[in-house]
Amino acid sequence: MTEVWTPQAVVLGAGNYPSHHIPLALMRECPRVVCCDGAAQDYIQREGRLPWRIVGDGDSIPAALKAQCRDILFLEAEQETNDQTKATRLLRSEGITRIAYLGATGKREDHTIGNIALLLTYQRMGLDVRMFTDHGMFRLPCTENDRQRITFSAPVGTAVSVWNFGARNLNSTGLQYHLYDFDQLWQGTLNRTLLPQCTIEADGPFLVFLAYDER
Repeated sequence: MTEVWTPQAVVLGAGNYPSHHIPLALMRECPRVVCCDGAAQDYIQREGRLPWRIVGDGDSIPAALKAQCRDILFLEAEQETNDQTKATRLLRSEGITRIAYLGATGKREDHTIGNIALLLTYQRMGLDVRMFTDHGMFRLPCTENDRQRITFSAPVGTAVSVWNFGARNLNSTGLQYHLYDFDQLWQGTLNRTLLPQCTIEADGPFLVFLAYDER
């Protein structure tokens, strides 16, 4: 993936702590790291510094850490949304719209699926969001005259997966397997790039995963 994209803030979840150099660099270079509840303790121990904000319901934060971080701690008791969404709402309220999510996958599979699916909710909130794992990046298309389109540059052979969420007229250029209006989540997975620049477009929402180039 050759595109340069710089987040205004990073949200660190309590899933698997990043180990790949791409998400680690994003986190360490970003001036605003927001930890979701229990992720704060791991972040402080590993990075040797405090995050910009800690957000969540507080159920996974030791009392001593709450006292130490009281000036950057934003607690929300409501249980209708998860800590990742609470952090997103806080950032949006402060005018931050370009957000990277790390530590959102791994450990419990139900949390992983929920966190990934929430990216579409954040897009509908008008945010530019991407999720980085140790294997690749989830990203969403841009809307152009009601048609959603994503164009990206990547080395030939890059692994690509696409999930359709009710979109119609789904098609692509530059992929090994041409896309169509599939209606099952597995049908758009395990594709690859044939050209150094590819386009995916549709009338409606879809989600794309791009694997890192490890060559």
